[in-house]
Parts: sequence; structure tokens; C-alpha cells
Amino acid sequence: MTRDEIFAALGLGDTNPGAYAAGWIETSGSVLDVENPTTAGTIATVDQASNADYERVIEVAQETFLRWRMLPAPKRGEFVRLIGNALRENKESLGALVALEMGKIAIEGEGEVQEMIDIADFAVGLSRQLYGLTIASERDRHRMLEQWHPLGPVGIISAFNFPVAVWSWNAFIAAVCGDTMIWKPSSQTPLTAIAVTRIVDQVMAGTGFEGVFNLVVGRGREVGDTLINDRRVPLISATGSCNMGEKVGVAVAKRLGRSLLELGGNNAVIVLDDADLELAARAIVFGAVGTAGQRCTSTRRVIAQKGIKEELTARLVDAYAQVPIGDPLDPATLMGPLVNESAVGTMMLALDLAKSQGGKVLAGGGTVDNGLGGHFVEPTIVEVDADAPIVAEETFAPILYLLEADDISDAIRINNGVTQGLSSAVFTDSLKAGERFLSPEGSDCGIANVNIGTSGAEIGGAFGGEKETGGGREAGSDSWKAYMRRQTNTINWGDDLPLAQGIEFG
Repeated sequence: MTRDEIFAALGLGDTNPGAYAAGWIETSGSVLDVENPTTAGTIATVDQASNADYERVIEVAQETFLRWRMLPAPKRGEFVRLIGNALRENKESLGALVALEMGKIAIEGEGEVQEMIDIADFAVGLSRQLYGLTIASERDRHRMLEQWHPLGPVGIISAFNFPVAVWSWNAFIAAVCGDTMIWKPSSQTPLTAIAVTRIVDQVMAGTGFEGVFNLVVGRGREVGDTLINDRRVPLISATGSCNMGEKVGVAVAKRLGRSLLELGGNNAVIVLDDADLELAARAIVFGAVGTAGQRCTSTRRVIAQKGIKEELTARLVDAYAQVPIGDPLDPATLMGPLVNESAVGTMMLALDLAKSQGGKVLAGGGTVDNGLGGHFVEPTIVEVDADAPIVAEETFAPILYLLEADDISDAIRINNGVTQGLSSAVFTDSLKAGERFLSPEGSDCGIANVNIGTSGAEIGGAFGGEKETGGGREAGSDSWKAYMRRQTNTINWGDDLPLAQGIEFG
């Protein structure tokens, strides 16, 4: 699809409004030029929101919440079901827009939209399963129970690398839980957020609940800071770097709010001597090269046991030489550009540091001039000591550090020896080694896999990590509890007033 075809399908224009609050509003902020990372040219512009515009958005979110929270959860789920259906109808064009604006290849863009569809289905089922507990009381003729109530307006701050899926992980679950929301997307990818909001608006228009899914595109130092410091927003869900998460976490904690943080990952794949190397190599290449290394779950470290390191290295170097790099909308492309020129500079600086710390570049290491004018780089493999300082850093680019381990114990030590703790994997045919990796003395990450790579998490399992990754969990399991408030109730249906713990108060 061309840019004009994508825009026509999704209702976008050369200039687009940057705020939605039960309808599109005229904003008073500065104009944002949205860059195409493939050509470094401007795709379109967005009229950004100011603090005054944000105030209009939060007022709508608050007012709508008072009514939305009283709608039965299964009926809230019905709205999410309709939105999921609308996303199905727009999957190809929205996936193409993700590729155009963010730079991931079109098939990955469509896969991201499929994640939205899947989480919509998940949330619809969840709308009939917001269960509390019945608890045995120690007092005669008393009943205890636990209820979950809607929390309030939720702030959702999404990152450029998954410009639509991450919003849906939060928005659809928050919606069935009875919350309204304010979405602040990355300034790198506002058009996808506007397009999704247009799709949602088509579903919600005329229902009286248009103010459930709100949007504000604005400067982080202005609108973003206002959002995270706003006491009217009880929960901030933020996806981004560890530095960004620290800022959000401190601001929200200062006002005793809640934060759900999904931050950096420095993900490793351990390959043991008994591993299926064909399987391991395929998983590593997808995890490291996919999305040009700009996933939070991208494979950044390979920890190879000595016995298979040489053969695994040869397989990886051979695969890297064959990766087609180019326009993400071209079906033949497997790796698109980095998101901007700053990301290219960051990658080159990391490679300089790696080489200064004893690293040896085995594949890639440079930029790519393919005539498109965008931010293209070569996927890169660097053989380096596991204790080199650069290995502990997350560089959001297709750099893969090749490390060596003596055995499973050494490999787990290296895996856990970084401050991030998102995703991890081991390739082995040993039941003992696999189980050890998953045990309390194994991986310290929120995601730990056996014979599957670090990327490609399904929405049914809670997604998130430990340590500087932030500790948040989204998308599956009991993650819905983050978007609700818990209430314990005790009902006395007798004629006496016994106290707990046997206390007598005469």
C-alpha cells in the first residue's frame, strides 16, 4: 500500500488533530512533523495538545468514568468486541501504517494489529470473569467477601516500537474493568494512535460512552509531565526506557498513585552443547534482527557453551549476511530502518565502546546506503567478553553480543548479571538443564523460555519483567487486577456483634 492509500483507508490527512475527548478537539499546542524512518521525509503533521487541551481531556475522562463504571462488565465487554471486529476490518491498512511510521516490516505491523485483535477477544472473555473471593469468617453468622471495583481514569504512555499493541493491552482490559483512559503515544508514532482512535470513535459514536478512549498527543515535558503528576489519574501504565520509567515511577509514587512499568530488556539466549542448533539459530536471528532490534524483548546477548560456540557462530554469521534490508512495505524486506538518526548514532557509539572493550565485530557494524535516504544499519554480531561493561547496557538496535559460558551454571550467572530482567531463553535437549533454568536458581527474568526465543510473547500470559524492567505485568493471567481497586466486605447477618481475634470489649 502507498502512503495515500493507507491514509485514505484510515481517515488520515496531511494535518491531523492531536487530541480526542469524546470527539476530536481543536488543539493549541505546537505542530509536530512526523518522520518516515525509511526516507527521513515528513509523512504528515499533527496539531499537538497543550496543557489546556489536556485539561479538557481529563475532564471528559472523569465525567465518563462516573457512568461507565456502573455499566455491567459484560456490556463493557461488548463494546470491546465491536472494536476488535473493527480492527479486523482495518488490519492490513493499520499494519501498513505501523510499517510506514515506525519502520518495522509490514508483516510485523499486521502481527501487531493481530495482537490488538487477540487482546480484544481476551478482554471480552475477561468481562465475565472479574472474580472476587468468598472468605471464611472466624465470627458466627458473618460472611466475608472480596470485590473488585473500577479504579478511575488510567493514563497510558506507549512507546514508538509497538505503537498500537501496547495501548490495546492496557486499554481493552482497563475498559472491561470499568476504567476510562487517556492515551499519550510516542511523538515518534502519533499517526498510528490517531488512526486507532478514529477506528474506536466509529464504534463508540452515539453510544454516550465516547469519552472512554481518549487521546492526547503532546510534548513529554508539557503534557506528559502533567499526566504523570495528575492526582486525578490513579494509575499510569508506561512503556519505555528504564530512565523514563524511573521518572514516571518517582512522580507517581510521590503522589501515592500506582504505576505499571514495562521498561528495558537486555535479553539473553543460552545455547548449550546439546541444543538443536538449527532451531536456536532461527530463534536468535528472529529475536535479534526482527524490528531492527527495537523490541523490548529483542535478543541482545547469546550465551554459547564452549562446545558449540564455533558452529553456532558460523550459522549466525551466515544468516546475517543474507538479511534483506530495505523498505518495510516491500514484502521482500526482513529488516527495516531504525526509528531516527539519533538511534543510528547510539548504535554506532555502542559499537565503538564494544570494540574499545575488546569486542570483535563478526558481522555487520555499519550503516546502509540503499538510496532510500532513511536510517538503515547492518545487523551486527560482536564477540566480546561477558563481563565487558557495554554488554550490561541495552542498546535499542540490532547489536547481538556473542558470549561464552563454561556450563549451565556459568550461563545462568551471565544471564542474570545485568540490571534488566525481562525475557530469557535456553536451548537444550536436557530436561534437567531446562528445569534448572526455570527454577528459583535459574533465570531471574519475568519471561523464561525453553527451546523458544526471547521474542513473540502471547497475550494469554502476563507480560513483564523484574529489576529495572519495572515489575509491571500486562495482557494476561491476573494482570486485570492492576486496573481495579480491591474491597474486602464483611456482612453480619446475626444478632450479636462479636469482634475478631476473640476480643471482648465490655
